[in-house]
Amino acid sequence: MLIRIYSAKCVGIDAVRVTVEVNVSKGIGIHLVGLADAAVKESLLRTMTALQALGYKIPGKRLVINLAPADVHKKGSGYDLPIAIGIIAATEQKVLPLAERYLMMGELGLDGSVREIPGALPFTELSEKEDFDGIILPLASALEAAELKSKPVYGVRNLQEVVRILEDIEDRDDLLVWKTQEYRQIISPERQTEPVMDFADIVGQEAAKRGMEIAASGGHNIIMVGAPGSGKSSLAKALAGILPPMTREESLVTSKIFSIAGKGNLRYGLMDRRPFRAPHYSASMAAIIGGGAGDGIIPGEISLAQNGVLFLDEMSLMPKSVIEALRGPIEDRKVVISRLKAKVEYPASFMLVAASNPCPCGYWGVGDRCTCTVTQRLNYMARLSGPILDRIDLQVTVSPVPGNAIIGAPKGESSAAVAARVLRAREIQRQRFRGAGIQTNAEMTNKLIERYCPLDDACQAVLVKLMEKLGLSMRAYFRIIRVARTIADLAGSPVITPTHISEAAGYRFLDRQNILR
Repeated sequence: MLIRIYSAKCVGIDAVRVTVEVNVSKGIGIHLVGLADAAVKESLLRTMTALQALGYKIPGKRLVINLAPADVHKKGSGYDLPIAIGIIAATEQKVLPLAERYLMMGELGLDGSVREIPGALPFTELSEKEDFDGIILPLASALEAAELKSKPVYGVRNLQEVVRILEDIEDRDDLLVWKTQEYRQIISPERQTEPVMDFADIVGQEAAKRGMEIAASGGHNIIMVGAPGSGKSSLAKALAGILPPMTREESLVTSKIFSIAGKGNLRYGLMDRRPFRAPHYSASMAAIIGGGAGDGIIPGEISLAQNGVLFLDEMSLMPKSVIEALRGPIEDRKVVISRLKAKVEYPASFMLVAASNPCPCGYWGVGDRCTCTVTQRLNYMARLSGPILDRIDLQVTVSPVPGNAIIGAPKGESSAAVAARVLRAREIQRQRFRGAGIQTNAEMTNKLIERYCPLDDACQAVLVKLMEKLGLSMRAYFRIIRVARTIADLAGSPVITPTHISEAAGYRFLDRQNILR
């Protein structure tokens, strides 16, 4: 008897259907075919043990399990559940009339329990797009997809609950994820959120705070250069508190990336806060960009920071190959990872927030504490190449705050007040770019800059003079205009003025020659 059960696999941030065909015929032996990896092949032993633990019998016949399409690699333990259901239905130990009406994924424990799997959001999206009645997932995974409510999402704890759903004999509404106790707990208003650094708690650094406000308002990349202990990391963490909330579309894309990567903090539905990723400077190329063997390519930090912040502390100490690999994603806002048999594209639209010391000892510009030679200072900052610095819109210095200024210093402006201005500027941009396919000034292409950022003669004269004086590239020219447009939005100005151009150009101090001599 031939039975078809439907499951899925992720390709990029989307899912494609995988059909699990189970056939019982005369003969002997159990065969799994369909280009499965080691984890899927091991599922046979897990599945058989789980079925026996629940009282099901393994037929003494020829059992063939095919994962179609056969030319696509299948990996992971999520096929345990559909294989088990297929065996139960094909051997007629249970009558499951709805077996072909639901998409299902899940890993089986040896006692028949169902464990969470990555990719719940893309799988649920696939069940909504295609002609399925709904989806069956492990409860922990189903909670990720709880906000996608166009079709039933069942969260199950064991194989018996799956059989109960597919038998269609008794009421099964209590297994809908929205009716579980776990779901009621996570949507409780009493749930705590992680505290965020407040700008009011950072003493001084008004110029750097202004740079952070501009960066947040326009989605611009920013680098902070300063001595150890001057507050670079605190400023980066405080940035997360002034970013506007994500739209539903942004939240869905970001949540799907986290879901595919198997991040456990997605058990509360779609993400409501922008991600803040801060990998160590020793992170490998694959960890930052993404990678994996075969077609099992998982997203890296630049994709996990989608619609959020990628904070690279001590960026000058990162491997040069990793730093240079950021060029394409920063410019294109996506990353394409190619392998011999696979090519996967992931979104990578993030704000790059970098921090660096000005020299190996870290104290250049702090009195006479620096012990580095001119050559050492130049070589240290030269690790950040011109093409990378060209792609960073704002470059700010962060100087240590004197001790006498810390004691008794009044509280600065709160993050809430800054966030309100940022939100107003983002709303201006949202209205401006309606229908253009972008959300922020930082995403403007050169053609869009010509359309939305016309410059009068005075602005053009100032910009040409600055270009000649600082020796800026054409890419830096357009980035200055993007930043000036954001400064004008913060000021509520419909047009860019020479003052806005001058302030924007002031954030490109690393382009000046002999800055560290």
